[in-house]
Amino acid sequence: MKMADPNFWNDSQQAQVVIDENNELKSKYDNFNSLVESTEDLEVLLELAEADPTDQEMLTDLAAKYQEVSGQMQRYQLTLLLNEPYDKNNAILEIHPGAGGTESQDWGSMLLRMYDRWAEQHGFSVETVDYQEGDEAGIKSVTLLISGKNAYGYLRSEKGVHRLVRISPFDSAGRRHTSFASINVMPELSDDVEVDLRPEDIKMEVFRSSGAGGQHINKTSSAVRLIHIPTGIVTSSQAQRSQFQNKATAEKMMKAKLYQLELEKKEQERAQIQGEQMEIGWGSQIRSYVFHPYSMVKDHRTEQETGNIQAVMDGDLDAFINAYLQWKLQQKNPQ
Repeated sequence: MKMADPNFWNDSQQAQVVIDENNELKSKYDNFNSLVESTEDLEVLLELAEADPTDQEMLTDLAAKYQEVSGQMQRYQLTLLLNEPYDKNNAILEIHPGAGGTESQDWGSMLLRMYDRWAEQHGFSVETVDYQEGDEAGIKSVTLLISGKNAYGYLRSEKGVHRLVRISPFDSAGRRHTSFASINVMPELSDDVEVDLRPEDIKMEVFRSSGAGGQHINKTSSAVRLIHIPTGIVTSSQAQRSQFQNKATAEKMMKAKLYQLELEKKEQERAQIQGEQMEIGWGSQIRSYVFHPYSMVKDHRTEQETGNIQAVMDGDLDAFINAYLQWKLQQKNPQ
């Protein structure tokens, strides 16, 4: 009804908000109807298979349809759990290998590939905003902008420390090594979100890109690093071709980090008032990836685990994301 109002376009910014909300509701409606239709098709195949249990082709079709509907159901359930204010936003994802030199830097590059694959499977675009190459292999740090509907809502489950246990390919003695990398995830904020970023609080440094080139980063001589003096927060951008563009990108990431910092402070204050035990945020070990002596990926918050570690490293994270969102919902609404 709002869109039929003759004065609807008088405020173009508010009009766009209404249009986005309408499109989101339409998408949920269409996805639900599609799921109903797929479920009905599955029921028909089941009836046909029960009528002739010896028809192998029918049984194969039934199994394939079941897998398809199961995946469709999981994706639909995920969208229903994305109800935080910025879940629909793009995500800024940072990878920071821990101490350990080449071993942990290689683990960082493995996580980079994992998130690249996950984004590709979901039709999201990935822009490498900042890329610091490892000394011998892997990465020292990477910042990605992952763009697509609900990117932040999905990826907020990944924030924390990721632990790898494996036989090191860099150890000639073939010993087992444990490596760590921390993941930070923030929503990309729109311009209408106000964050107090005063010019006098910002120190800017310009440097030449040290990225790997090719698929990762554009070689430039106008990369920008911003330092927020009061908090010590640092952001860098070397993906754009001009210093002005890189500065704008670094400022956007700085605003996201300051906003995240303020939210975390409020959450800590609320928990203290209510006498809650706060989960450790930035430094928490959230997930272990074990290649040896057995194969397993386990999330320590939700107890979700799988033995198919290669599928996870190829980007199959939805089961972990779904379990995390369910876990967060239970924390908010304990029975």
